[in-house]
Amino acid sequence: MINVPLGETLAVRLAGFYLNRDGYTLNTFDNSRIDGRNMYSVRGSIRWEPSLDTSIDLLASYFKEDDNRLRIQKQLCQTDPTGVLGCLNNRRDAGRTNTNSTFSGTLGSREFLSIAFANPTLGNAFGLGSLYGQDAYAGNPILTDPREVFTAFNPTYETDELTVQGRIEHNFGPIKAQLTGFYHETSVDSSQDYNLGVSNRSLIQPTLNTLAAAAAGGVPGLPAAYFQPIARALIPNGPQGDLCTSLPEKSGLGVYGGFSRCGPIPNAYDRSVQKTRDWSAEAIVSSDFDGMFNFLLGGIYVDAKVRDGDYYVNAFAIDYVTGILGTFGALGAGRRPEFSATPFFRSNTDLFRLKSYGIFGETYFDISERLKLTLGARYNNDKKYVRSRSTLASFGVPYTQTGSAFDAPLAARYDADPVIAGIQPFAARSRAFDEITGRAVVDYRISNDNLLYASFSRGYKSGGFNPPVQVPELTVPDAFQPEIINAFEIGSKNTFADGKLTLNLTGFYYKYKGLQLSRIVARTSINDNIDADIWGVELESVVRPGPGWIVNFGASYLNTKVTSDAPFINQRDVSGGNPNTVIIKDIGNGSNCVVRANAGGSAAAQAFVAGVNSALGLRGPAAFPADANVGAATGAFGLCSVLTGASAGTAGTISVLEGIGVSLKGNELPQAPIVKFSAGVQKTFDFANGMSLVPRADLTYTGDSYGNIFNGRINRIQGYEQVNAQIQLNGMDDRWFVRGFVQNLFDNNATTGLYLTDQSSGLFTNIFTLEPRRYGIAAGFKF
Repeated sequence: MINVPLGETLAVRLAGFYLNRDGYTLNTFDNSRIDGRNMYSVRGSIRWEPSLDTSIDLLASYFKEDDNRLRIQKQLCQTDPTGVLGCLNNRRDAGRTNTNSTFSGTLGSREFLSIAFANPTLGNAFGLGSLYGQDAYAGNPILTDPREVFTAFNPTYETDELTVQGRIEHNFGPIKAQLTGFYHETSVDSSQDYNLGVSNRSLIQPTLNTLAAAAAGGVPGLPAAYFQPIARALIPNGPQGDLCTSLPEKSGLGVYGGFSRCGPIPNAYDRSVQKTRDWSAEAIVSSDFDGMFNFLLGGIYVDAKVRDGDYYVNAFAIDYVTGILGTFGALGAGRRPEFSATPFFRSNTDLFRLKSYGIFGETYFDISERLKLTLGARYNNDKKYVRSRSTLASFGVPYTQTGSAFDAPLAARYDADPVIAGIQPFAARSRAFDEITGRAVVDYRISNDNLLYASFSRGYKSGGFNPPVQVPELTVPDAFQPEIINAFEIGSKNTFADGKLTLNLTGFYYKYKGLQLSRIVARTSINDNIDADIWGVELESVVRPGPGWIVNFGASYLNTKVTSDAPFINQRDVSGGNPNTVIIKDIGNGSNCVVRANAGGSAAAQAFVAGVNSALGLRGPAAFPADANVGAATGAFGLCSVLTGASAGTAGTISVLEGIGVSLKGNELPQAPIVKFSAGVQKTFDFANGMSLVPRADLTYTGDSYGNIFNGRINRIQGYEQVNAQIQLNGMDDRWFVRGFVQNLFDNNATTGLYLTDQSSGLFTNIFTLEPRRYGIAAGFKF
């Protein structure tokens, strides 16, 4: 940073940083380091004071990152050998999800294709694997180190951000007016291996050979012209050569339009991309009267837009399945050769628009030298509009199609919005939210060193829209409601013993209505609302026991509790603990449903599933491992829609449900540690020549918490500590310094957070950890 005066009324400040480091994560597949950083930022600001009462500030900053950052550090899984769940519900092991449970594993299976083609011979010939056989990650190493992964796809991460701000202030005597304008735009584009694993090519090699034979006219009854486009796109150099996977791109043609990446191993990766733009204007008028009364009045307007907010999941298996399903569909209907588009999962937010304004004001009453009252209110108004759709093998597209998959004739039949009658190319939603919020604060100064205060505030976060999901049987609300918090706080701030002791104590109680929590459903992030209560206490202190000594201490206790009664379905266990159930993996979309016996117990549910599955060529229910933590439920592959239809003839003794909800009342909120503790100590040694030496050590402890609203052992995050230490030599008048430091002294790899993926991805758990031990030397100077 450098600050330069340009005359008496003008100054310029320039600042910037550059960071480049290798990744902390080792990719054991190719012995490379990933999750590194390569970023820089520059910022410039100008202040002009044309008069004593007027100041003008202009600021501009730019940030750029281009590296191999991981959005997901590590995936953990207690592997489900049945494949019905993918990962079991008891532990976070170092295993991998059973890929037979994923939507690419089910759609590409011999069993599903046999049903789809109504021909087991063709299904067995063209299926990539069996639901009951080895999963695609057979042979991958088990890596227990949280900083080791095994992936054939190294991540990419690119983002930039531009900010421009201007502000003018002018004092009209005791009245100050301020006007601020702000412009901001960002772009983010990142990709990484979706499952952090490497598919075993040998398992699909026989199917690749079959595809090549069909393209060469070597499969009786199948015209080569219908399979040649698939072979040209996926195995351009023959079944022993490279395999090509779609690029995540807007046209929706993917590998069948020439947009592909090729290599010897079947690829599977995702891409998240988004561009945003927003601007705002804010005006504030405040007073500085000599009397007991002062005020602040203001208003703000925000206009924000998101374009091309896309999330993709690409995999060689998806490309293959969309080609095979489209080809056989076209062959059966007498149409020219086609594939099913899009040949990848794409959740597309084509446009999101927010127009928001707020009007606010506060009044300040100095009732006496000791007593002060603050009263404030705000009116919030948010108008939101979103246009989105989600596609995966949603309509047929000729292999000869150019431009966009959505220009194909059959794309006109694709309905992106099942809620509104008719054919809608996008799901479009608009809604306005408004709320009055405010606060009241009382400060009482016992003395110049002791303050008591109490406050009440009402906060608000507007609601919004959930993206469309591709599994219509799943209950996903179109929109989520606003979040309201009523917050009460009391506290005391104190200085004792002539500044040797600072002691602050706070108690708080928060009552949430409609707290917004996110989860992943059908590869899509959605929000739910629950009610919750939070209360706790916080203590912070600084002690100066002698010359040069500083000791700081802080601690907090937090109690959180869900107060809603409404049942929620636990994706890890859709049986809800009911023993008279069979958990079904729907092989048509990768989701789970549950068959419940209303009479006859678990035997009745199992017999019903076994009978329906037998007609489909699928196996009956099988037991989960004893430590699966899904009650007494059994599991099976099946088709939920077929089971639902069959249940209509059971006189109500069998029900097929999305899941059985359980009450969350009394559960703790996620990411809410019960206790936290921090302490630090430093000593300054002053030398006769004006230099000083300052050693320092810090300890922080974060207590147990949960990473998921359903709590339970599998979601528990154990408490962890971190120790940092440093020693710093300061030059005369603090003109320079040299520092040696160690962060995370004991190299703690503790998990700090987690989130659960969805059923069609195999229910693996993504975790995040502390950064590893780091040590180094720093130096700086001022001039």
